[in-house]
Amino acid sequence: MKISQIIIELENYAPLSIQETFDNSGLQIGDTSREARGVLLSLDVTEKVVEEAINMNCNLIISHHPLLFKPVKKITGKTYTERCIIKACKHDIVVYASHTNMDNAFGGVNYHLARKIGLQNVRALSPKKDCLLKLVTFVPETHAEMLRNALFNAGAGQIGNYDSCSFNASGYGSFRAGNNTHPYVGNINELHTEPEIRIETIVPTYKKQATLRALLSAHPYEEPAYDFYSIENDWRQIGSGIVGELPAPEDEKLFLQKLKTIFNLETLKHSPFTGKPIKKVALCGGSGAFLIPDAIACDTDIFITGEARYNDYYDVENHILLAVIGHYESEVAVKEIFYDIIIKKIPNVTVHLSTVNTNPVNFI
Repeated sequence: MKISQIIIELENYAPLSIQETFDNSGLQIGDTSREARGVLLSLDVTEKVVEEAINMNCNLIISHHPLLFKPVKKITGKTYTERCIIKACKHDIVVYASHTNMDNAFGGVNYHLARKIGLQNVRALSPKKDCLLKLVTFVPETHAEMLRNALFNAGAGQIGNYDSCSFNASGYGSFRAGNNTHPYVGNINELHTEPEIRIETIVPTYKKQATLRALLSAHPYEEPAYDFYSIENDWRQIGSGIVGELPAPEDEKLFLQKLKTIFNLETLKHSPFTGKPIKKVALCGGSGAFLIPDAIACDTDIFITGEARYNDYYDVENHILLAVIGHYESEVAVKEIFYDIIIKKIPNVTVHLSTVNTNPVNFI
């Protein structure tokens, strides 16, 4: 099993194209053409994590936070980042990061948090923009169903919790096959009219090429007609943060106590109580305080995140309750997501969850 095959499955789940512009997700160190001896999953890459990989005979480390986030101008071993680079290269260890693309992905970090809390009707709090295309193509009536299925299997036609979505209209297509062609119907140098179906469906931008390959493979025509159009629709499944509802309203203090239990927290910081029950919940793992205005605009009762600044506790005022559970605590479960993706797609590879606590924040 090549390391590159494992990475392909991760990127099918959380494509790099949906990471934020400031991020550096993807391959950090190493040659992905090597055979995978073992995979170590971690939130961060530290020297102890690299040593753990060496001891477990793992030559692939998959982390959430990128080891290489800021530019590295020299490698002298003076910082933990430089020492990790040196040690990983010395032992031929590939280092890969799936960061904000895994935050933004459908079923990613924030969806995982929502499931732990028990939210229903979940959707992106701040949906990604400019990520969808409209595909229009024309196919003989006899091949319409086969072509639609090929497009859907390639990832087209997903709208919210609905799949296999398309619009279909009947009409007639005309064409004249020239010399050196091999028309599916009609004769060379004769105008032909064919009953056709116009198929319209939606396609994520990162699945454009896969969808096009499926179209060209399944379409009977030698030169099928198709168009991709940019559309301004928000992609409600993909984006920053999550908003959803609890099955029933809960008392503020009791809900915070429940959060402490769910995430195994010793402490939890929060803004003053609003006096209102908790029903509609917004959340974002890690440093998600930038989404507070979105949470307020969505008329949520509480916003849960990993980090917040002092003034953020003031800014929520009486609008919503702010709960801060810790950056590490809100994202450490990403290891479980990585594990599920890999084991489901590549069950014969050895995968370990790091036992190193990489949380740099300590309390007395």
